[in-house]
Amino acid sequence: MFTAYNNLPNNSRVWIYQADREFTENEIQFISDKAEEFINQWTRHGDDLKGSFTIKYNQFLVLAVDESFNNVSGCSIDSSVRFVQALEKELQLDLMNKMNVTFKDNENINLVKLSDFQRFAKEKKITADTIVFNNMVNTKEDFENNWEITAKDSWHKRFLV
Repeated sequence: MFTAYNNLPNNSRVWIYQADREFTENEIQFISDKAEEFINQWTRHGDDLKGSFTIKYNQFLVLAVDESFNNVSGCSIDSSVRFVQALEKELQLDLMNKMNVTFKDNENINLVKLSDFQRFAKEKKITADTIVFNNMVNTKEDFENNWEITAKDSWHKRFLV
């Protein structure tokens, strides 16, 4: 059951998928249509899930579920992964590679392999104050407040010199 992202409570569970490139305007419309369609039929053992999505910076797809309405199950998570995999195939992009890391350089969003991120940190091209995207956040509230944070305040800090 689709609802507007802003209507979800702060404790809603989120999953963040970062693309290996920016979405085009046509792709954003396609993703939006498909995401709403998917969420409208998304269930947990036959019970509706109340969910939504948002797209940030034309590069991040965020799925969200209000678990106070119904908890997600392994099967419902699996179906969301299949949905994202179908988007990847249809749009020829990578949304699931956890070895890619994103960070900001002024207003530019950079996506690099983890090994390159580590090298940039050693070379001090990435510092403690570099804004990174912490895709490990689990709730809407964390997404809104702790997704874009400095490297020193995130799991990325282990790579800083």
